[in-house]
Amino acid sequence: MSKSIWFSLMLALSVMLGVSNVVQAQETAMVAPMTSVNINQADAQTLSRELQGIGPSKAQAIVDYRAAQGPFTSVDELLEVKGIGVSTLERIRNKLVLE
Repeated sequence: MSKSIWFSLMLALSVMLGVSNVVQAQETAMVAPMTSVNINQADAQTLSRELQGIGPSKAQAIVDYRAAQGPFTSVDELLEVKGIGVSTLERIRNKLVLE
């Protein structure tokens, strides 16, 4: 498709929908919704699936720690779990919630 036809189509779409709606649609399409993970309730499968760098064995270690020690009172408490280091915690911190 040539640039002039593309531009014309975008201009027509902008007029029909309003420029703000086009910008909002582009932002929505480009940003995937972030899923929060409750580390006091999530099972090992969920932890492994949703948290980058957390495989099945680390996920199970989180669940085992929680079962032995009780609910997490701080996200930083994950550093007590075998296999979870500072870099891993910082990578996943923004996805973690305590509820």
